[in-house]
Amino acid sequence: MRSTTCSRCGREIDARQPQCTWCGAPRPSFGARVREMLRGGLDAGFVVQGIIAANVVFYLLSLLVSGRRGFDMNPLSFLSPDQNSLLLLGATGTIPVLELGRVWSLISANYLHGGLLHILFNMMALRQIGPWVSTEFGASRMFVIYTLSGVAGYVASFFAGVPFTIGASASVCGLIGALYYFGKSRGGNYGAAVSREVSGWLISLVLFGLIMPGINNWGHGGGVVGGVVLAKLLGYQEGSRENSAHRLLAWICLVATVAVLCYAAYFSLAYRFS
Repeated sequence: MRSTTCSRCGREIDARQPQCTWCGAPRPSFGARVREMLRGGLDAGFVVQGIIAANVVFYLLSLLVSGRRGFDMNPLSFLSPDQNSLLLLGATGTIPVLELGRVWSLISANYLHGGLLHILFNMMALRQIGPWVSTEFGASRMFVIYTLSGVAGYVASFFAGVPFTIGASASVCGLIGALYYFGKSRGGNYGAAVSREVSGWLISLVLFGLIMPGINNWGHGGGVVGGVVLAKLLGYQEGSRENSAHRLLAWICLVATVAVLCYAAYFSLAYRFS
């Protein structure tokens, strides 16, 4: 469910409803939601939609920059950009970080994908998990967890010697790790139900990583561990509501992400069309 915050009562509401189901206030307009984000924390609906939009834009940009032409009908490589375009746009690993000095690629790699199925699966998972994490942790903490657990996954990949890697799955795994911590920490019937469902996702990740070739299991594992650690450090809504420190950290992550992605897009387009 896409959610936003009611401007009158401050409760989470379905962004698709014309008015608040709690107090009857009309749904905030687009401009009002932007002003609310600038004054305070991030909007849950905007965060998930914005992450998905950035991933789609960078996937299309990678196809534009790619030198590969024609269609490969292999479903695993259908509409796949070439490795050079992904490197230009900020793929990470030991080669980009050590040989090219691109430490910033630890952020940009989370917004790149190697094919249509790759981005489709990751965005479907994010669309399901992201709003749930926003509900339990708040939108600001959700974005912090998404950003920093992705970085943690790729740091783990780097130290494991992975030369070249991309994908939002490290960040998505961080959200899964945060939910797992939430379920275990909260306890009770609801917490146990969350833990059981998330445990099923974790088992599926392990099996998928063992069966499918080319999966960055170090990134997945590092993302999960990063999500658990960040969830413990930041807390969740039932234990402590979002505060100014959480919102500030979220804005720092947002500014850093936008700056890195803008630089990567400019650099790749300048190189491609020079």
